[in-house]
Amino acid sequence: MSMPSNVGALHDSLLNSLGTGIVSGELAADQVLTLDRLSVEHEVSRSVAREVIRVLESMGMVESRRRVGITVLPSRNWNVFDPRLIRWRLQAGDRAALLASLSELRRGFEPAAAALAARRANPDQCRVLAAAVSDMVVHGRSGDLDAYLLADKVFHRTLLAASGNEMFRALNDVVAEILAGRTQHGLMPHTPNPAAIELHDEVARAIRLRDEDAAERAMRAIIDEAATAVTNGDGLDA
Repeated sequence: MSMPSNVGALHDSLLNSLGTGIVSGELAADQVLTLDRLSVEHEVSRSVAREVIRVLESMGMVESRRRVGITVLPSRNWNVFDPRLIRWRLQAGDRAALLASLSELRRGFEPAAAALAARRANPDQCRVLAAAVSDMVVHGRSGDLDAYLLADKVFHRTLLAASGNEMFRALNDVVAEILAGRTQHGLMPHTPNPAAIELHDEVARAIRLRDEDAAERAMRAIIDEAATAVTNGDGLDA
């Protein structure tokens, strides 16, 4: 059963507030919260507060125990693959360290996914990849970063699906949050770099030609170029 819109808005507001509070350190590890305090401070019902705590518990960010209360857990307990947690950490955490960690993660699976896609992609997936690159070219020239981001997400989602590996496909939301976070936090150039778009085209072409080595190599170049640009403050896209 879905929540009424006003209750859903209160739920999301409290969840975002507590999530960003935990990742920023405002709510420190081992700090104890109570439903009553959360209800009063955030002007929500106990039932809304309880549901939010259940979500945070599922993410490994808090632990609720009888006669103790709700304890904020240290970062080693967090489900770092949860897209919501990635979003909060990009908003309020150590953004540079997180982006470096995420780049290392992407190096570990996206080049391999590209190689598998060169072996397994079907014709429709090849067409979607090519169309996404064409859209990136158009929106890159016009400087429409929102439309560019959508095309970029389609490209990476299709690539992961085309790998035929369910584990890689399940990481789509992680990649999508990385791409969105760079746009939302000003880490993208006003006009996307043509070199980055050309690398996406190389990946799509290699997949279409069944060239696994070329697909893997071009995908790794995309990630390395983006990581270097973010480190240098240039905001290059991937």
